[in-house]
Amino acid sequence: MEIEVKEIASSSGLKNFVKFPLSLYKGNKFYVPSLIQEELECLDKNKNPVFEHAEVFYFLAYKDKKVVGRIAAIINNQEIEKQKKLKIRFGWFDVIDDIEVTKKLIHKVIEIGKKKRLEYIEGPVGFSNLDKAGLLTEGFEKKSTMIALYNYRYYESHLKALGFTTANEWVENYLTLPEELPEKVTKFADIIQKRYDLKSFTFRNKQEMEPFIYPIFDLLEKTYGSLDSYVPITKNEISFYKKKYLKILIPEFVNCVTDKNGKLCAFAVTSPSFADALQKSGGKLFPWGWYHLYTAVKKTNTAESLLIGVHPNYQKKGITSLVFRNIFQTYKKYGLRYMETNPQLIDNLNVQLLWKEFNPVVHKKRKTFKKLI
Repeated sequence: MEIEVKEIASSSGLKNFVKFPLSLYKGNKFYVPSLIQEELECLDKNKNPVFEHAEVFYFLAYKDKKVVGRIAAIINNQEIEKQKKLKIRFGWFDVIDDIEVTKKLIHKVIEIGKKKRLEYIEGPVGFSNLDKAGLLTEGFEKKSTMIALYNYRYYESHLKALGFTTANEWVENYLTLPEELPEKVTKFADIIQKRYDLKSFTFRNKQEMEPFIYPIFDLLEKTYGSLDSYVPITKNEISFYKKKYLKILIPEFVNCVTDKNGKLCAFAVTSPSFADALQKSGGKLFPWGWYHLYTAVKKTNTAESLLIGVHPNYQKKGITSLVFRNIFQTYKKYGLRYMETNPQLIDNLNVQLLWKEFNPVVHKKRKTFKKLI
């Protein structure tokens, strides 16, 4: 049967684009869907400020009039102009196990890249570092998290067969939380707090947390800005993500540390896992999706580490013991016994060392892939 790839421009087409994974992974107990409405807003050129400096083209592949694959071709002009990376990105990539479908979808992205005189293609990634990225390469029998991509095993073999090689690699750790923090951890946290005259904040409500949002994004850039995969985030994008994440963040699960001058020097943004709730919702808030999300904190035994940042001046000085001491008290209050980390670049040892006291187990790996065009 002939495979046809069409560019999507209409709102109804975009809905089909967003909903395709729900049919592709139907019945898969490890896949965790995104909320459909949030995905539509993220991909809407009139709502997401990333389109002030980015271009995107959406494609659906059809076989016998049925959708069998999707892909987004992304050009981040900040990356090209400021970082001099002549890259076309691909993301929102999902496909049936037919390499010809993958080949035709990738070809559409490469065509655009050549027209724009770009040099290579890389993905799967989003618009920036705050979007989901990285093809799952190990851990297919582990439930996904709300901030990570899930895909079938054959995706990697498709890309390799088409000449792609590894660009970046991430690991995800799984931790079993102790009943009580080891005494050496709590004592060390006390020592670090006194030595550097630090103040720690755990929030009771969103009003208390809100003044820290912009400093968190600023520190995020200082923490990860030197990494090869990092792309700067504009103020308008920060406002967009602020609005998005304030809806779901539970203030008690966020911890910030300031120095004696009130400057933010470390933070951790974590959350009870919403993975089960998102699976039950099927990507929809109504009629019952909101209820599953609302009650998730009472039903899960797992936390997710979403973002963590430490100012370069405080890295390797033990400040994360202070952060984790406070976050642990929240986990204990809510009866959480396990924690999963967000994907961490395999060469970002500063972040991976944060968990060394808790016997982390690498239970998932993911990669992005690249190819000259």
